[in-house]
Parts: sequence; C-alpha cells; structure tokens
Amino acid sequence: MLEVKDLLKRYGDRTVLHHLNFSVEKGEVVGFLGPNGAGKTTTMRILTGFLPPTSGEVHIAGYDLQSKPIEVKRRIGYLPEQPPLYMDMTVKGYLRFISKLKGIRGDSLADRIDWAMQKCGLQEVQKRVIANLSKGFRQRVGLAQAILNEPELLILDEPTVGLDPRQIREIRSLIKELAGEHTVILSTHILSEVSMTCEKVMIINEGRLIKQGNIEEVTAGRSLEEVFIGLISQDETNVQ
Repeated sequence: MLEVKDLLKRYGDRTVLHHLNFSVEKGEVVGFLGPNGAGKTTTMRILTGFLPPTSGEVHIAGYDLQSKPIEVKRRIGYLPEQPPLYMDMTVKGYLRFISKLKGIRGDSLADRIDWAMQKCGLQEVQKRVIANLSKGFRQRVGLAQAILNEPELLILDEPTVGLDPRQIREIRSLIKELAGEHTVILSTHILSEVSMTCEKVMIINEGRLIKQGNIEEVTAGRSLEEVFIGLISQDETNVQ
C-alpha cells in the first residue's frame, strides 16, 4: 500500500529527514511515534503531497507520488493536527463543499456525505455551525472530511490532541472502526494511543527511523513507554 524509499528532506543546510525507508501493508494500522520536532509532521506532509521531498521516492497503491500526484491524492485521506475547517459553515454544508473539491459528484454525493456523518457520529449536529461545536465534534468533522472519498490510506496527525478523556475514547473507538476498511497511519506522541489502537509501530527521532515492527516485537514484554524513552535516549547519545 505504501512504500517509502530513501526519503530525504532538507531546508538549506538543515536536514530534517535522513533517508527514511519503510513500508505499510494494506489494512495495517501503524503508529508513527517520536518526540516533538522529530520529523513526524514533515513526513506526513510529504506523504500527502503537501510538501515536496528533497530526494527519495513515495509509492502509494502502486503510484509514484511525484509523477502521479493526482492518482495518489485520490487514494489518501488526511487529518492534519489542526483540522482544515471553515467555522462559519454548517457541518453538512462543509462536507458537501469538501466532497465537491474531491471530485464527488452526481447521485453518490448525498450518499457519501450521509455515510461519513454516520461513521463519525455527526448526524445530530449536521445542521449546526462548526464554530459552535465542541473540540471533540470538530475533530469528528475533520475525520469525516478525510474519509469522504473512501481513501485506501488514511493519515491522521495527532487526532486526539487537546481532547478530554471521554472525547479521546470516542475518537480512539472511531479509528478502530475505520481500521478494518482503511490502511491507517496514526502520528502521535501519546503512547497509550498506539498501544490501544495500532498493530505496528515506527519510532522516529532527529529525522531518523530508529525502530519499526509489530508492537509485541518492539516491546518484547516491556511497556511501550519504557522502550520509547530508552530508544530516544540512546539515539540522542549516539548522535552527540
């Protein structure tokens, strides 16, 4: 589903991503972990075509991102850390607008909007203005726009940031439900999110991929937090 080869990103003399190599199989739910500033969001933006790499290759569903960007974007759903919402629109009006931007037309338009609202539990607020919704419901609207085109690959960047414990449980449950139909990459620094939601994990630090594999293999009987802290500390010592 996703294959990344030798991905490099530089800003002037500063290297943000150091030759990343990884792959994600169809239907997998992968946690993308790293401390703040590790390069998670930069990687996400490159995978979704929002940011060009300095070098390297990204293939999604068999298509090369640089040579076939439109074909790739048709197969991606993206929820950035700050959902791209228009606060003065109603929920349903916003989803209709995003559907048209994604090329959804004709008889399938209404059905697709209703499907996304049902999946994300938005039926009761569909006529409300987004500005008047709680942060939890705004996250649901952001997730609904990401799945409108029924993407093969769903990329979620910090989907539970700023939510209260009840809202976190609701979004976590929703992600688990979506996982059976989509390949999911979940970028977060909340380790419990990965332990409870994901099958595999990739850990990045200072723009380098320092560990990847099934959670059971990576943790080997230890807590994910213990492994994560140990790997980050060791990596920073080696870099210095």
